[in-house]
Amino acid sequence: MRRPSPIPAAAGADAPRIPPPVLRRVTLRGAASCLLPGAALLLAATALLPRETGWLAVLILVIGLGVPHGALDGEVAKPLLRPRFGRAWFPVFAAPYLALTAAVLAAWRLAPEATLAGFLALSVLHFGREDAGPGRPVEALVRGGLPIALPALLRPDATARVFAVVTGTAMPVLPAWWVLLAQAWLGLALVWLLAARPAPRLLAELAALALAFLVLPPLSAFGLYFVCLHAPRHMRALADDPARAPSVDGMGRAVVLALPVFALTLLIGLLLWPTYPQAPGAGRLLALTLQLLAALTLPHLLLDAWVERSGARPEPDR
Repeated sequence: MRRPSPIPAAAGADAPRIPPPVLRRVTLRGAASCLLPGAALLLAATALLPRETGWLAVLILVIGLGVPHGALDGEVAKPLLRPRFGRAWFPVFAAPYLALTAAVLAAWRLAPEATLAGFLALSVLHFGREDAGPGRPVEALVRGGLPIALPALLRPDATARVFAVVTGTAMPVLPAWWVLLAQAWLGLALVWLLAARPAPRLLAELAALALAFLVLPPLSAFGLYFVCLHAPRHMRALADDPARAPSVDGMGRAVVLALPVFALTLLIGLLLWPTYPQAPGAGRLLALTLQLLAALTLPHLLLDAWVERSGARPEPDR
């Protein structure tokens, strides 16, 4: 069936004009729709680069596109704190948040392997709750454990090289506890897949992630998950829930509101940079970025738990 031809404008008549605000929104929406596929292609392409160059490329994408989702924590805390503390709500929020961050950064120096174990456990909990939603503990453990367990199962040597740099310790092989827990996760995941029979869309997501961890270096695969799934899913959940973060009424608004705290996070990173001389080149950025992500994960997770106790969270997209 042929499409009808457009009716030509009368001779001398002006062509219909699209209002600038509408044109701007359409342009921004089109650019945003290309952002995540473009980031995914770039992250996959890092597998073709030399190791440290690939690390650097992944970290730039993780910092630029993944870290800002946590910069919305202030917008989440504001509705709970501002009615009680007025204009002083932000210092009341920021002081314990930064204190917890500093405590985790100090723990990396004092007990690196124990801090690594805590970071991985918190990551499984956080990723799982974000992906599966509340009330699904087994699914949350399976989904949250995937980006933590698969690197240990599929590429243990490369994963050990990454975390030797992050912890600043000799790590020729992964710690035995990580490997054993990864194997236990695999058994649980297989049982859950057979018993729960998840929807095709979820199966496709899990299969795509497993394939990424199979064919890509561990840091590239983790960056793909963090940038293209975890961060946008968190921001979309806030944009779709006006009760949780009233100011975040859309993805565009979420990005704008994240910018000030994101800039502050970058400033903190720059101030910390001179304290990481033990890892040269891209390794220095790797150690700083993952340690800082771990440090921010603890208050981020505690804030989510506090908000959940204060009101119901919406169901995630499935």
